[in-house]
Amino acid sequence: MRLDKFLKVSRLIKRRTVANEACDAGRVLVNGKTAKASLNVKSGDIIEIAFGNKSVKAEILDVKDTAKKEEAKELFRYI
Repeated sequence: MRLDKFLKVSRLIKRRTVANEACDAGRVLVNGKTAKASLNVKSGDIIEIAFGNKSVKAEILDVKDTAKKEEAKELFRYI
């Protein structure tokens, strides 16, 4: 699955356009490397997102095309 879509489905970032902008600005790292929105992610990948002066780090546990709000939290775990 594309990185921008995963960020939206998992609700780490609320909208796909915002996820795209964050990737373009170089604020999203996957496994320690700057990632483009089109990067394919899989279970086990580590995502790090910089939000201003704080950063969020999470491990992908599952990849689904769609997820309800309650299920979205099960797609990743914070590190």
